[in-house]
Amino acid sequence: MRRCTWATSPLGIAYHDTEWGVPVHDDRVLFEFITLEGAQAGLSWETILKKRATYRRAFAGFDPARVARFTTAHRRQLMDDAGIVRNRLKIESTVANARAFLGVQREFGSFDGFLWGFVGGKPRVNHWRSTASLPARTEMSDALSRELKRRGFRFVGSTICYAFMQAVGIVNDHSTGCFRYRICSKG
Repeated sequence: MRRCTWATSPLGIAYHDTEWGVPVHDDRVLFEFITLEGAQAGLSWETILKKRATYRRAFAGFDPARVARFTTAHRRQLMDDAGIVRNRLKIESTVANARAFLGVQREFGSFDGFLWGFVGGKPRVNHWRSTASLPARTEMSDALSRELKRRGFRFVGSTICYAFMQAVGIVNDHSTGCFRYRICSKG
């Protein structure tokens, strides 16, 4: 079975084979991925996957309404949690992003509706022969980054946005020889 070349560890293979590139329309899962992608900045995705269960516990199951209400004391307490990335700016950004996320939900009815509007509701299917061809950012990720920042999100630069778009299936960047390519192309 051929996979994208980045999927090499047991954790990475499981993530690749079941989640990466699968179109997501659940707002809680979208909040989870935008949080995890921001936490990953400067680190490996493998590191974040290893901490994912603790992130779920620490950030209230990625319920944006609950995270938006985290107090200063709660945020300080998270700095002592070795199971997450203990970076004050990343923790603060998660709370700010939860508040901005709720604002998008109020305006668009769902974050899903806002996000999928960038691709007309259907995944953009790319045709990369190898993962070495993948861009780090695109004009679409630039536009998403600008729009999220305008709405108060943090840790949402274009590269983070592109990784987010790949993770939640906005773009299908499985290599054409990967067994997941056709599955994720269906949307």
